[in-house]
Amino acid sequence: GFSSFGAISPFVRVNMASIGDTVPAVPSSSSLVVDNPYPQEWGHTASFATRSDKIVCVLVGLPARGKSYIARRLAQYVSFFYSTPCKVFNVATYLRNLSGQDIHPFSEEAEPHRVRANEEALADVCEWMEEAIKPKPKRRKLEAQGLSGDTARRTTCDTGGPYISGEFEFGALAVYDGTNCTVERRKWVMEKLKPTGAKIIFIEVSCDDDAAVLRNLLAERIAQGEAEPAEEEKRRILHDFEVRIAHYEKSYEPVTEKAMSWIRVARGNSNEVTMHNIRGFLPSRIAQFLMNLNLERQPFYFTRHGQSQYNQLAKIGGDSDLTELGEEYATELAKWVQNHVKVSADGSPQPARLWTSSLRRTIRTARHITHEKIILPNGTEWVQMRPKRWRNLDEIYAGLCDGMTYEEISTHFPNEAAARKADKFEYRYPRGESYSDLISRLEPMAHEMERMQQPLVVVAHQAILRVLYCYLMELPRESCPQAAIPLNTVIKLIPTAVGCKEERFDVIPKRPGVELDPASH
Repeated sequence: GFSSFGAISPFVRVNMASIGDTVPAVPSSSSLVVDNPYPQEWGHTASFATRSDKIVCVLVGLPARGKSYIARRLAQYVSFFYSTPCKVFNVATYLRNLSGQDIHPFSEEAEPHRVRANEEALADVCEWMEEAIKPKPKRRKLEAQGLSGDTARRTTCDTGGPYISGEFEFGALAVYDGTNCTVERRKWVMEKLKPTGAKIIFIEVSCDDDAAVLRNLLAERIAQGEAEPAEEEKRRILHDFEVRIAHYEKSYEPVTEKAMSWIRVARGNSNEVTMHNIRGFLPSRIAQFLMNLNLERQPFYFTRHGQSQYNQLAKIGGDSDLTELGEEYATELAKWVQNHVKVSADGSPQPARLWTSSLRRTIRTARHITHEKIILPNGTEWVQMRPKRWRNLDEIYAGLCDGMTYEEISTHFPNEAAARKADKFEYRYPRGESYSDLISRLEPMAHEMERMQQPLVVVAHQAILRVLYCYLMELPRESCPQAAIPLNTVIKLIPTAVGCKEERFDVIPKRPGVELDPASH
């Protein structure tokens, strides 16, 4: 039983062979009697929403300053890592629906449509917020599969209590994405939002770099497949845009109201973040996220380690070395990175970064990538892809099941196998981790990735990359276990104004009939 092990941390790896030849059994309810008529159920606290549970972030700033990109990334961050209902209300979308494509959204003739678009967007914020904070019981997947009552309780993890991480969801974040350039407009917004009882945080975004404004202006067109215009055409586009928004600039009033909560994000020649009256856990996390968010969007390259010995044996977890096929991938990956990551479009060297986990199979997969020195335009010496190892990027820990095959788990821990099958996302391995735990472990990595100013290669593991992939692709957190992250493949993700663009590359040719990766978390 468990008593012979003491307390084992989820990050301590147990060598089962050193403990004994037999796999320890998880005590079941039939073999363990505890006088506990009122058991505590593990999970998030359930309490009715209060004012501090509801937040509306109101964007402020001139057009093409990156407000919509910030709105999208912020909503995904809060939704994904804190399981909080989030929605972006983009005034420009409402305006296009009202005026069509014939009237330019930034022109003076579009003003009547803008007024109505703002009113409709705010009305929808209030209506959505009221609905979002209502308690919503989660239907257990066990019950959805026909298991209920005592049967469902018997099928939960035998390590104590149900594996579902919470019964209800509370609180909500709405992001109101508009210009809101005057004090009068911001007072009007606050008055309209007063019935929600939400905490209102204004997020002002400014940029004093014309080149960055132009990139933001062209970002949506390019993301939708349009070719990048020539330099002369770019200058004309920027000039026409500045003429159209001149009336905005004349009336623009920066956020300085002492009675409000606000965060000011300045980008371009002056990179700084200032804030006023920001209190509470989630507002503080929002502020920290905005401090790290880089509007110059760099690509991410995700790849799993080469085939490991445990992959070949259908075992999960462990810290095994690479197979011959895994070593082949490691060699070819270094060549691929040299030709596709370390050089820019014109063939000149560009600085890039490399992350791995602390486990042997990722370190050895990345070891052939070279680390030559280059000189940056500012004269700084840069070591290409200096490897950085993160314990946060280690594979999901399978606890007592570490190093076992799924057939062995079904034999020794049948209840665990049933619980995992019922809900792969919330299931926690005995004395190990769940995907929900993994998301919490990877939140610091999201901050590190959002601040990247160079292309980043991440050599990690299937469950880890599933989480990072779903976060960047703006997918629900519950979809992580279904994300396809095959071996011998590089996944390139490029953040854009309308979401991430994805490309996949087979670094070594597929071999029909060869089972590369039979095990899966």
